[in-house]
Amino acid sequence: MAETLQGALAKAYASNPTLTGARAGQRATDENVPLQKANGRPAADVSGSYSESILKPTISFTAPQRTVNAQAQLNVPIYSGGTVRNGVKAAKTRVAAGQANLRGTEASVFSQTVAAYMDVIRDSAIVALNQANVKVLDVNLQATNDRFEVGDLTRTDVAQSESRLALARSDLQIAQSNLITSRENYIALVGEAPDNLEPPPQLPGLPANPETAVQVALRDNADILAAQKQREARHYDAKAAKGGVLPRVSAFTQAGYTNYLHSLDSTALDANGNAVEGPQINKQAVAGVQLTIPLYQGGRPAAQVRQTQALESQAIEQEIEIERGVIAQTRAAYASWQASLQTIDSNQKAVEAASLSLEGVRAENSVGSRTILDILNAEQEALNARVQLVSARRNAYVAGFSLLAAMGHAEADDLGLASGTLYDPMVNYDRVKGKWFDWDYGAAPMPVATRTVDTLPQNANVSPETAQQP
Repeated sequence: MAETLQGALAKAYASNPTLTGARAGQRATDENVPLQKANGRPAADVSGSYSESILKPTISFTAPQRTVNAQAQLNVPIYSGGTVRNGVKAAKTRVAAGQANLRGTEASVFSQTVAAYMDVIRDSAIVALNQANVKVLDVNLQATNDRFEVGDLTRTDVAQSESRLALARSDLQIAQSNLITSRENYIALVGEAPDNLEPPPQLPGLPANPETAVQVALRDNADILAAQKQREARHYDAKAAKGGVLPRVSAFTQAGYTNYLHSLDSTALDANGNAVEGPQINKQAVAGVQLTIPLYQGGRPAAQVRQTQALESQAIEQEIEIERGVIAQTRAAYASWQASLQTIDSNQKAVEAASLSLEGVRAENSVGSRTILDILNAEQEALNARVQLVSARRNAYVAGFSLLAAMGHAEADDLGLASGTLYDPMVNYDRVKGKWFDWDYGAAPMPVATRTVDTLPQNANVSPETAQQP
């Protein structure tokens, strides 16, 4: 069965390790939100101990021989100078930035997959063209030898035919090597070997001019959106750092229990004046509110604020840098796409002209007005024109897809992949953002991407359909 570009993209979307690894990294970023929220939640702990006195102090007559002790403590933050609130906002903003980066990774993987898909189609056609050229030159050489035997041609004509055939075979070997490389690269991206790839569909939503492309890119490009969110997160970091000089208020409660296990040497008198064993159990509980007012911390808070402000300034400059790069990338992709379309038209005319020229040279050779070298040159020109046409078609499609990627419109939603296969990063975020339980570890990691160690080494065989010259 033939493979479509949409099918290849769906396979890469589901099992490409770059993409599945980026999703795992985004899930790790999601956990920063509950981590920051934990700083503002109550903390409770219980401790216990058992001690046995090996050597009693010589000056103490009441030291217990053994002791069981238990303590419980609850601490509830009330006000932390805004560090928790701004820390949570920064974490949420970084989640949004990570989701935008995930979109960018998705577009990058799709761009690589489209290029690999078109590389296989191009190199398969080039191999087929070179195979056909070798067959033609082989027939020419046989015909040249036959005419040489009857004295119609010279040894020079035979040598020229032999030379062109040897060069054609060398070109065929190079083309076959390139095809194998393209097929192996396709496997690395898609996870399966390419099998009878169908021509790609028309690309939707290509802009009419570079100005429109840039406007769309500035609005929808994932890299720009991620840079904007990173800048916002740095702003919240700076606000959180300023809370280091503000008062902190927390409520606490403690409870303790001590049992001397009847080993405490203490006596007391009862109502009748008789000596009895003193109490062997001690209980205590306390609750209160704690206020901490920082007075001087060696300049640490100010340094942290200045540091976060510098990082925010860096994020602002990086946003501008990314914006510049996206604008340049979009304009360059548009220019490359337009140039490739014009190249296709030119090469199509060149193929038609070269084919007509080859027919004319052969006809003129049959009446003696053209030499064997003229035929060989015409055949080489026809081959070069067809190879350039195949390459131009590949370049135009890849440039068009790169333009869509720069505009932010080369993601799963834009490409019409089945909705059931789409990965929604919000599902994991909504699942973990409000978790409280300390033992909710989640499932053990398992591989998602498929391995290619069992795939067979690729060859340079092409199907009969591919062998049809464009």
